[in-house]
Amino acid sequence: MAIVPLLAQAMHSPWWEDYAIKDRYLCRDKGMVVLERNDAQASLIHGPNRSTFFRERSELPGLHYTADDMRLILRGDELTIERLPQRLQCLRTEQV
Repeated sequence: MAIVPLLAQAMHSPWWEDYAIKDRYLCRDKGMVVLERNDAQASLIHGPNRSTFFRERSELPGLHYTADDMRLILRGDELTIERLPQRLQCLRTEQV
C-alpha cells in the first residue's frame, strides 16, 4: 500500500473529534493529504483512508505525532510522513 495515494476529494473528521486546525498538503508527485489536528492528536486523511496519530513529546524541533509504525513530523509548512525506511515530504498548500 502506498503511503499517500492521490486524493479525489478530502473527507472530514466527525465533529466530536474537535480538530481545530485543518491543512492540505501536497506530497511530491503523490497527491494531496489533509491533516486535521489539535493539541493531543491528529488525523491524516488520504482518499477514503484515515489514520489517527497521537502527539508525542520530543526534544526535536516541530510537532511529532505517532501511530503504530508511522510518524508525522510537522515543522512550519512542511509535513514529513515516515514509515521507515520510507520518508515522504509534503508542503502545505492551504488551510481547509
